[in-house]
Amino acid sequence: MRLTLAALFALFASPALAAGDKPFFSLANTDFVVSIAFLIFIGILLYNKVPGLVGGMLDKRADSIKAELDEAKALREEAQSLLASYERKQKEVQEQSERIVAAAKEEATNAATAAKDDIAKSITRRLAAAEEQIASAEASAVKEVRDQAITVAVGAAKDVIASQMDAKSAGAMIDTSIATVAEKLH
Repeated sequence: MRLTLAALFALFASPALAAGDKPFFSLANTDFVVSIAFLIFIGILLYNKVPGLVGGMLDKRADSIKAELDEAKALREEAQSLLASYERKQKEVQEQSERIVAAAKEEATNAATAAKDDIAKSITRRLAAAEEQIASAEASAVKEVRDQAITVAVGAAKDVIASQMDAKSAGAMIDTSIATVAEKLH
């Protein structure tokens, strides 16, 4: 209804009415013919309910757009919840990896400390074994030197005694030795 009123006002406010050289309501006036054709066209559109059809199509399109927007909104909310879930999982994984790294560092530190202690104990044992070997070698060397000195001394004493000994002094010496041994044993 508003459209028809607007068309009528536009028709009567046309410059052709103001010109005055041809009557407006004449079929010779092209503005009048065009205005009549336009009104007939509008009438046909109204009779065939084209504005209702166009409105229905626009409403249908608006409904489909609204449905698409609702679906997009739901997808966006789902995507946000998935993103939040993945961010939580990523944070948990990062915390877990930090704990694993900290535990590995602590374990490595403990292993290094244990290795240092083991090395120190091993060095101490080896030093003690080396000192024992040195002491044993020293004692063995001293014993060999004593044995050698005894052997040399006995040999020298034998030579000296043999050169100075006669049968009479040998008998006296044997008697003295037997007496000394008897005293020491009893």
